[in-house]
Amino acid sequence: MPRYARAEREALADLLLALGPDAPTINEGWATRDLAAHLVLRERRPDAAGGIVLPPLRGHAERVRRRLADSPYAELVARVRRPPLWSPISNPLTDEVANLMEFFIHHEDVRRAAPGWRPRDLPAGLQRALWKRAAPMARLALRRFPADLYVQAPDHGEVSVGRGGERLRVVGPPGELVLFFSGRQRVARVQVNGAVEAAQRLRAASLGF
Repeated sequence: MPRYARAEREALADLLLALGPDAPTINEGWATRDLAAHLVLRERRPDAAGGIVLPPLRGHAERVRRRLADSPYAELVARVRRPPLWSPISNPLTDEVANLMEFFIHHEDVRRAAPGWRPRDLPAGLQRALWKRAAPMARLALRRFPADLYVQAPDHGEVSVGRGGERLRVVGPPGELVLFFSGRQRVARVQVNGAVEAAQRLRAASLGF
């Protein structure tokens, strides 16, 4: 079974080391050291990881992340590269399910902050794995969006979402759709076809989780 999550993790760790701790990412306010600290917190600090998604715990999570970001950078990246086996989200049984999206998206967060970046030519198997995740992401992110949306990944499939109204078609490779529906519309290479105003609303909508 291909281990795409592991490959994305390794590639991201290599890139983090190559760029150093203060390189930009597309995550507002975060340099590479901040992103690395987020990944370490998520896997190694269960007491704080809930704050990534639960607002009442967000303050504690942010304090822990900032302390982690002050760690020696090479040590921080080494912890990203080699997660603990005890982690419920990073052991061999759960890694591919829990981490493919996390590491693919954050790898691109770093890549696409650099001048002159270009989309990668992703393996067909990785594109298929990403489409399996992009379709439910689109349904969740757009379930209340006031339009009829058709999300299409050529050679992979199409889903219909939205609350009804003007018709929009969002077309792109699975990896680009994953980025789009994770709130990274400004760097995702997708086509949004349909009424101009509705397309602009979609591109500006808050779609992250």
